[in-house]
Amino acid sequence: MPAKKAKAPPKKRCPICGKPAISASFPFCSERCRDVDLNRWLSGAYAIPGGRTDGENEE
Repeated sequence: MPAKKAKAPPKKRCPICGKPAISASFPFCSERCRDVDLNRWLSGAYAIPGGRTDGENEE
């Protein structure tokens, strides 16, 4: 009986443009998309929601 081939994992897509990701810029498809993502983080376009902590001032 021939050996079964393992299924290849599905190709990862770039979260910015949807093109296939490359290993040099993983998980992005290019340096440009990687820089776009970094700019979004630095400009505050992405935000992680969180609740108040005990040390915050109440308004």
